[in-house]
Amino acid sequence: MSDAPPPSSHPFVIGISGGSGSGKTTFVKRLCEQFAPDEVCLLSQDNYYLPRDQQHTDDRGERNFDLPKSFDKKAFRRDLDRLRRGETVEREEYTYNNPLVTPGLIVVRPAPIIVVEGLFVFHYKKVAAQLDLKIFINTKENLKVIRRIYRDQLERNYPIEDVLYKYQHHVLPAYERYILPYREEADLVVNNNRHFNQALAVVAGFIRHRLAQHAWIGQ
Repeated sequence: MSDAPPPSSHPFVIGISGGSGSGKTTFVKRLCEQFAPDEVCLLSQDNYYLPRDQQHTDDRGERNFDLPKSFDKKAFRRDLDRLRRGETVEREEYTYNNPLVTPGLIVVRPAPIIVVEGLFVFHYKKVAAQLDLKIFINTKENLKVIRRIYRDQLERNYPIEDVLYKYQHHVLPAYERYILPYREEADLVVNNNRHFNQALAVVAGFIRHRLAQHAWIGQ
């Protein structure tokens, strides 16, 4: 982890990335559960997918949702800018084209700690430039495949054949090209092959330290 910058009244932005199935969403969820909404807010790239009809199709005619251009990058960057300025962000939840789920309205209110999570948050240059701390969730490939199958079948209602095809032809190539190269630039690499409990405690402790600095400045 890099040295923390001097105390500041500006929000501290933490970027968390990793491959699909690495456990980054679970890590972020458990991290944010330890803090109040006015302490830590979350901006997830998952809610910025472009509509299905705007997604790139491969040679087989399958839509590829695992490319940097699969997301509304400008809207994502705009909303991060708004949070950093102290403005509230509203965004319709993305339901992964699951007809069994009704999307809700996500309201993100500004906080002194902003967590930005997603596949390509390090790849988007203008987003990466705003990150004060970069955390990469690292997991063995076989475990990511198993987690992806479990998640996409149970939570997103995808057929197993579709999950396996997309992992081989979309997910893995995108990971190797657009995600893995940034692991070496991360301030902290969390290995999530068994669990991430100790790393989670370290990051949570760091955030508490930043919040204490923020409170001291505000006095």
